Amino acid sequence: MVKNQKNILKEFGLKIVEQLKKAKNPEITFPLRNLSNIVFDKKTRTLKLGDKTGTRSFFNVAHAKKFLQTVEVASILKKELLESGKHEHLRGVFYMAKRTIPGTNVNIVDDQVESDKALEDLEVITGLSREQMHVSANKMGSIVGNIVLGDSGDTIDCSKLGKGGYSIPSITDELDFKKINAKYVLYMEKAAIYERLSEDRFWQKNNCILVTSQGQTTRGIRRLLQRLSEEKDLPIYVLCDNDIFGAYIYSVVKYGSIALAHAAERLTIPNVKYVGVTCDDIIKYDLKKQLIKLTDQDLARIKQVSEYEWFKNNKDWQRQFKMMKELNGKVEIQALATRGISFISEVYLPNKIKNKEFLE
Repeated sequence: MVKNQKNILKEFGLKIVEQLKKAKNPEITFPLRNLSNIVFDKKTRTLKLGDKTGTRSFFNVAHAKKFLQTVEVASILKKELLESGKHEHLRGVFYMAKRTIPGTNVNIVDDQVESDKALEDLEVITGLSREQMHVSANKMGSIVGNIVLGDSGDTIDCSKLGKGGYSIPSITDELDFKKINAKYVLYMEKAAIYERLSEDRFWQKNNCILVTSQGQTTRGIRRLLQRLSEEKDLPIYVLCDNDIFGAYIYSVVKYGSIALAHAAERLTIPNVKYVGVTCDDIIKYDLKKQLIKLTDQDLARIKQVSEYEWFKNNKDWQRQFKMMKELNGKVEIQALATRGISFISEVYLPNKIKNKEFLE
């Protein structure tokens, strides 16, 4: 596979060389990644890039630096990473690209944002993912439960690593699923809830796998969840706060995100279900005293998210958005602790999952 990846990047470079040999202005064509070119595919129910393309040419003053950045990062990926078989962090790629153009005082990149954007452009140009090009990001997640993983020749039994579990790498395509004995996967945005469920051995009592990130889901975790869904046919449940940002996190896992629409096929899980706190739970479990008043930002975000194409015709979610505004408040998952420190693991989640009280 690495050979194919190297060849794809080589072809990218050869096209530029051929243009130069013909005395043409070297030009790169790529799919646009802006909002005007993001479409919601109703058949697959995922966000995708549309057909609009843009060009970047070297002898255009407005394009020259970005053109050079794209070529420089492509060279680093092929020569330094793929040919050596080694991996590098996004920050490392930035420093490798940060050099002064000979004969000038101009750096190819001055900020990591520039090398990151060049890498994202290469993803849409080549069809290769960042992970396939051996670039990693920060590790921001953990997994615990009845799953045995193969990682770089090591065998990791995630049921025998204490309540902290296994630290999920940013590149999860390279993990092998050696053994899985679980009914479903429960993903949560908050590490604090993961720690409560892990300490209570929720995964053992309910025969499942627990996965967490720290806030918004990382690419590596989304890919891991997708692989568990597609390769092992495991249901994926998402546990979030009862606020518009929790709904958005669920939306990203299920439908994809605007920023990563080009990677939708590798990251989205259309059959994922929401098992997080709902407005109905606020009433059912008498959590009104734990409500946090909505801010103007919350209200504006509710309006925006409720108008997303994948939400606007969903009666169940529209009802939740309406109730959020009527309650004029939001509730964090931790509010369930007012019913007992282990209420979430002993009553709330087991009942909700058993009774299939999901939002989709």
